[in-house]
Amino acid sequence: MASTTSVKLDDELKERVQQLAESRRRTPHWIMREAIAQYVEREEKREALNRNTIQAWEEFQATGLHATSEEVDKWLASWGAENEQPAPVCHK
Repeated sequence: MASTTSVKLDDELKERVQQLAESRRRTPHWIMREAIAQYVEREEKREALNRNTIQAWEEFQATGLHATSEEVDKWLASWGAENEQPAPVCHK
């Protein structure tokens, strides 16, 4: 179910949205909904990344388990090669 929400735009931005809508053969409403949807999706992904980063840091602090940058670089460099390496094993 959709509900109406109003957004106040200054005249310049409103005109830019209108011009973009015309050039894309869409309505200004469609342009604004698409922009908001993309923004929310991007920010949700950013929040998830932040949560995962904090969780990984807390896990490292608790366990001390890690892989060195050299180990990870060597593993990544092997991707797609005949002798592709397994992911490095975490250690203290």
